[in-house]
Amino acid sequence: GSMAPRVLISDALSPAAVQIFKDRGIEVDFQPALGKDKDKLAAIIGDYDGLAVRSATKVTKQLLERARNLKVIGRAGIGVDNIDVAAATQRGIVVMNTPYGNSITTAEHAIALMFALARQIPAADRSTQAGKWEKNRFMGVELTGKTLGIIGCGNIGSIVAERGIGLKMKVIAYDPFLSPERAVELGVEKVDLDQLFQRAFHLLGVNFAA
Repeated sequence: GSMAPRVLISDALSPAAVQIFKDRGIEVDFQPALGKDKDKLAAIIGDYDGLAVRSATKVTKQLLERARNLKVIGRAGIGVDNIDVAAATQRGIVVMNTPYGNSITTAEHAIALMFALARQIPAADRSTQAGKWEKNRFMGVELTGKTLGIIGCGNIGSIVAERGIGLKMKVIAYDPFLSPERAVELGVEKVDLDQLFQRAFHLLGVNFAA
């Protein structure tokens, strides 16, 4: 056969992912339902240099024993709990994930939800769709000057923090792994969890005090 590396995609990935491989001259076998059929997967895994999965495919020690040509396993997503990383490592197979894939999207979504709450957009939308115009009921509140509390200031949390600062919010963060230097760099104040709950702006209750 050809000398091009062969990659099996055994879970549902977007057509864009398939195209990325093809653009790099990699032979791709896209079988999105295969992950659910572990016997069929085990029967053909030996032919591939690479395996790309999401969650359905379980990459077990037993499967890896059949994967004689496998050099790399890529998981489209953050976790690798469906892959026996130790067994793969023992066989010299590299396991990769994509922890940064959706970070900006996820961070923007958090900001979108915050605006939706502050401006009562879902309720205002329902009211308006029902033919009412209750503009005094949906004044909402400004986010400027409010305190944004972030629990977990890692990859996604730090993007939310930067966006919050851009919105002229005061950002406080609870994260045992956040170094004081990194907190200063991000412009956030490091606090403990009960402080965070006391000081952060509460949109979900009746407390609208900043």
